[in-house]
Amino acid sequence: MPEWSTISLFVVAASILVIMPGPNTLYIITRSVQQGPAAGCVSSFGVMVGTLIHVTTAALGISALLLSSVLAFSIVKYLGAAYLVYLGIKTLLAQDNIPSGVEPVKEKSLSKIFYQGIVVNVLNPKTALFITAFLPQFVDVKLGSIAAQILSWGAVLVVIGAISDLTYVLIAGRLGKWLRGSFSFLRVQRYFAGSVYIGLGVATAFTGASKK
Repeated sequence: MPEWSTISLFVVAASILVIMPGPNTLYIITRSVQQGPAAGCVSSFGVMVGTLIHVTTAALGISALLLSSVLAFSIVKYLGAAYLVYLGIKTLLAQDNIPSGVEPVKEKSLSKIFYQGIVVNVLNPKTALFITAFLPQFVDVKLGSIAAQILSWGAVLVVIGAISDLTYVLIAGRLGKWLRGSFSFLRVQRYFAGSVYIGLGVATAFTGASKK
């Protein structure tokens, strides 16, 4: 079992990063505003399934990589840390453009919304890159199966994401008109999110170096 300090770091970091509205969250908010809480919940479930697909793919791929070379796994881990730092810098330097995901969408049946949520997430390369970079930072080769560890961390990430998304659904239901007209809060949150990405990437890189 991972140390409590590692678990705490993961929960805090994942919670902060998940709370920051990205394309998936904005899609869920838009559905909630346009079609109500039920559509928002269903779209959230679709996004969760998409995340599980990304996590499973990452678990199988990284596990196979470790079996072939421990050095290769270490390289992937450090590249992941570097990517998180890059993501943070990119977030800090991003312009205050409102993402296209907040544009009105046509009403669809709940089943179509569910499958669309899966597709929106699975076809988002940034989600795949983030999961591949983020989860391995908390893997300890001494604790056994790499795939099992990544799947476990991924399951925790999905639960945290579900709580965040469903909270946004409830908020969107009550503040739909305001959310439809103003996303200025994204401008403030991007600075916080960027700092977290950079801090996490640097911290995990140095932590990995100190364990060698």
